[in-house]
Amino acid sequence: MNYWLMKSEPSVFSIDDLKKMPDRTEHWDGVRNYQARNMMRDQMKVGDRAFFYHSNCHVPGIVGLMEVVREGYPDHTAFDPNNKYFDDKSNPDKPRWFMVDVKYIRHTKRVIPLAELKAPAALENMPLVRKGNRLSLMPVSETEWHYILSIENRPVQ
Repeated sequence: MNYWLMKSEPSVFSIDDLKKMPDRTEHWDGVRNYQARNMMRDQMKVGDRAFFYHSNCHVPGIVGLMEVVREGYPDHTAFDPNNKYFDDKSNPDKPRWFMVDVKYIRHTKRVIPLAELKAPAALENMPLVRKGNRLSLMPVSETEWHYILSIENRPVQ
């Protein structure tokens, strides 16, 4: 099993939105970064777990857990000229962009804010806390995954 962190702005798609979806499942579309695309297309597997991370909000942080329930497949939003994620260089015969389907597992017991994730040495190599990393999707090591789960019961620092 692999572990991931997937970012979304709560004003666009939040953990609560995912929870409200039929079967608590939705496709994760609109990723327009080649490195993130490659991870979705080539590395994310059914059964992988992911943290849902709210970005670009008052308190950015981890807000929930998800499971990958469908492996990478073409992102149909790239083919729709009326969609904000349209890409005229992508087409169904030669897709440029991919997405996965994720399923809501649960909210974290509290928001685990970015500021708290930056503090411990246990997370110093996590891409999220390294300067300049703005990817919307990133791998999380098994050690980092378990560490983050272990701190969700702690009071905010």
